[in-house]
This record gives sequence, structure tokens and C-alpha cells, in this order.
Amino acid sequence: MDQSAQRNHGCSSGGCACSAAAAGPASSPKRNAYIALGSNLGDRVAMIEQACKELDTRGIKVETDLEPLPLLDQLQDIEKSMGRKKLIDKGPRNIDLDVLLYENESVDHERLKIPHIGIPERDFVLRPLAELIPTKAIYPDRPWRLVQDFLNDLPPSKEPLSTMTPICSSVKPLTALKATRKTQVMAILNVTPDSFSDGGVHTPDSLRDTVLAFIRGGATMIDIGGQSSSPGTPDITAEEEISRVVPVIELIRSIPETHEVAISVDTYRADVAEAAVKAGADIVNDISAGQLDPRMLSTMAQLGKTVCLMHMRGNPGTMSKLNDYPDGIVPTIARELLERVAEAEAAGIRRWRIILDPGLGFAKVGEQNLHVLRHFDELRSWPGLEGFPWLLGSSRKSFIGKITGVPQPMDRIFGTATTVAAAVQGGADIVRVHDVTEMGQVVKMADAIWRY
Repeated sequence: MDQSAQRNHGCSSGGCACSAAAAGPASSPKRNAYIALGSNLGDRVAMIEQACKELDTRGIKVETDLEPLPLLDQLQDIEKSMGRKKLIDKGPRNIDLDVLLYENESVDHERLKIPHIGIPERDFVLRPLAELIPTKAIYPDRPWRLVQDFLNDLPPSKEPLSTMTPICSSVKPLTALKATRKTQVMAILNVTPDSFSDGGVHTPDSLRDTVLAFIRGGATMIDIGGQSSSPGTPDITAEEEISRVVPVIELIRSIPETHEVAISVDTYRADVAEAAVKAGADIVNDISAGQLDPRMLSTMAQLGKTVCLMHMRGNPGTMSKLNDYPDGIVPTIARELLERVAEAEAAGIRRWRIILDPGLGFAKVGEQNLHVLRHFDELRSWPGLEGFPWLLGSSRKSFIGKITGVPQPMDRIFGTATTVAAAVQGGADIVRVHDVTEMGQVVKMADAIWRY
């Protein structure tokens, strides 16, 4: 069974693992337990998320005051409540919860073995444990042999164990470490009168044709924005933003051809995110990573949808002046995104529900954007950021115009195409574009070269 984790929670191609705790007698001491969650039947991510909700409901968090066997009883009761039926010993099951480790204790009981049998031989167990507790000993009688040591001893696999980031039921999850994955094309649909590139272009009568053209051009996602992020653009109210995006989401959802297309809402407001998801949005794409609305992260967690956290400093009006990176732009972006991820997890957002965006053009000018593109693979592999899927949005941006000498954003197709190809080579999972047909062809060709 596939089982994996990233820090507190993270999904691989079949499951996850976590440090867990459960409520018990108030006088009992708190101790750490590490629980694996696995699934290889049906909607695996949904099963694991349901199990996590059950753990939360029962007060099972980061440390436990339950003894090992009562903890096992709780886990088995969750399995039963979720309809697990054991048809074949060691066979497929919709949900499987196992205690991997419990403090520094060993347990040898007919119902429970701790450490869990087979940990040292299983990459899908060791890898998440190595992210959680790399310097912890698995066996109390061999304290010099650490989790990371066992992982290092495993023979290299043909392909890294990949995380899974769910999008929606009709779109395949993102597998950020799978070398042969296809790059997703996210079409930009700005329903604002003042967007820097395409504001005021779309009308209610033309929207249906526009959406169908996106799909024919290869879009698998549509990102709807109702508030421009251009510098100097005045803020609108949340109510106005909702009135712009919700009818568009409802329209898209009414078109049969969009059944296999994910809808993203480009907003930094919690109220807008909530209304958009209620109308049918699958992704919340926040340029501020939760920094511009104190309710955004908790709302994202409550909505339970996949979110995109972008690197930005300040706000759209101040970001252009906040572009000093004395420690290097890639290390700084990595550090600041790690902070955003930690805040998101603390708010209750599942790690496997997070997409990252380096934020080209946001608190980055000219050469800085090129540096991010050149070193994008370094950012993706930064310690603590490995395994996340990445969205990259370079379409029609001003740094392309300055280099190519093309003043009008709508004419920057060729320059954008080059940055999209670079994004695919660097490992982007999603490219966010205006010119869907042209960039869809670029992505197909780039995938054929680098994702064969």
C-alpha cells in the first residue's frame, strides 16, 4: 500500500502519514505517536481526508495521552466508521490506519507491533517519516540508526515517489515529482474593467464562446479574477468582486463541455473565496498567500479545496518597491514561502492541498524574474519545498515587454512562449496564460521534449 507524508500531513500516490495525538485521561502524560494513513481503493485522497477529519473530531492531533492499544482501538473504530471491510488479508482497502511509532517504546502484542513491521524496507513509509523525524531512531535498541539512515540505505528508485495534489473529481491530481506528468494549462479569465492586459474584453454574451475557445486550445483550468492586481488599481468591495466572479463560475458550470475543466478563483478575500467555492470553484488562487485578509487561511481550511499560495511582498500598490533581496532572490523566496506554508498548515490547510507560485512580476522586477526562471528547478528542490506542485504565471508581463521591446501586453505572445517553455523545462506543473491556443501548443511541444 502506498503511504507517505510531508511534515504534519502529506499525500503520495496512495496515502499519508502523520504525527498524531488523541484525548485520554487528563492526568496522563502526553507522548508522540506516528500514524500512517493509507488507501488504495476508490477516491484515495478523499478517503484520507475523511480519516483526517475523523482524527480531528476525536481530538487526535500532535501528541497523545492514550496508551498504544487504546490508540489502536480509536483508529480501528475510525476504519469501521468509514466502511472498511477486510476481504483479503493484506489486500486492497479503502482506508488503513496504522501506528508506526510510539515515543521510544517497543510493543509486541498479538494486535499491535511497534515499531510497525517493515518500516526499514518501505520507501513510501520511510520518506514521509524522514521529512517529519529524520533524526529519530526507529528501534529503541539501536539508537544510532536513524530514520534518515534507513532511507539512505534503500536502493534508488527509477522515479521518485510523487505527492498527489487533488484538483477536483473530474481532473487528475497533480503529481509534482512524476517525470512524465503533463503540464496543465490554466486560462486567465479576467472579468474586470481594469486588468492590465485584458480588462473589459469579456462580455456576458461572449463569455461562453471564450470559455469554449479556451477548452479547444487545451486549457484544463480556468482562473477567474474579479479584482485587478495591477499597481495603482483601486480596490473594489468584496461584494462587487463577488458580483463579478460568481455569475461567471455559474455560467462555466452550466456548459457541458467544461465538465473536465477545473475552475480557479483569483482572489485574496475570504468572502469571495467562500462565495466562489459555493458557486462551483475548485481552487482558491491567492496572490498574497493569506496575507491580505486575516480570515483567508482559516476560510481556505474550512472550504477544504486546493489552494495556490503565491510569493508577494506588501500589496499590489507597494510591491514594486519591495524588491530588495540581499540574501539572494531564490533563497529568500524559498524562506518566505516556507513561512507561508507553515502558516497555512497551522490554519488547518492540508499540505497536499497546497500549490506554490514564485510570483513573477510581484515584488520582482526585470532581471529578477529571469533569475527565478533560470533557477526555478533550484527553488522546486529547496529543502522543505520538495514535492509541492508549482504554478508559474509569466504571461504578457512587463519584464517580457521590456526585453522584447513590445509595449502592448497583447502583442507579447512570442516572449511569453519562451518563458512558458522555460517554465516547463524548470518543472512547472501549471502555466497560467492569456493566449491559450498558442501556449497550449508550446506546452505540448515542451512536454514532448522534457516530459517524455
